[in-house]
Amino acid sequence: MIWLTGIVCLAIGVAAGFFIAPRFSNSNPEKIVELETKIQDLQRHHADYREHVSEHFSATADLVHNMTESYRDVYQHLARGAQDLCNEEVAGKLLPSADQSMFSGPDGDTMEPPKDYAPRRVGNQSGALSEGFGLERDKSSDDER
Repeated sequence: MIWLTGIVCLAIGVAAGFFIAPRFSNSNPEKIVELETKIQDLQRHHADYREHVSEHFSATADLVHNMTESYRDVYQHLARGAQDLCNEEVAGKLLPSADQSMFSGPDGDTMEPPKDYAPRRVGNQSGALSEGFGLERDKSSDDER
């Protein structure tokens, strides 16, 4: 009797699982296709967005470059005008001479952009970004070597 009850319960459980399981499973092909389409649309939208951002910053860089060139031209025009139209004392007060221009370095050449490393000052000295910079070696460990 116990065996018969177990077999009947097992049969009822398998039948219930067979009818109920498709409702809770995510194997709906229409839903999968819909989600895949949505993912592809989002990937396309993201790629378009990245392209627009790249174009925006490229145009911004061009505009800033043009603005810098225009500013330098205006500055040079004002400096030449001050030197031509005013005496040296007044011209020196209004605008610095061409060798003191803000667009050139101390030697008169164009300025360098900042470096992303610290150059060595002396041949054997390590740069400021070196792993051992500022660390002194223990003399006892040097003697052992």
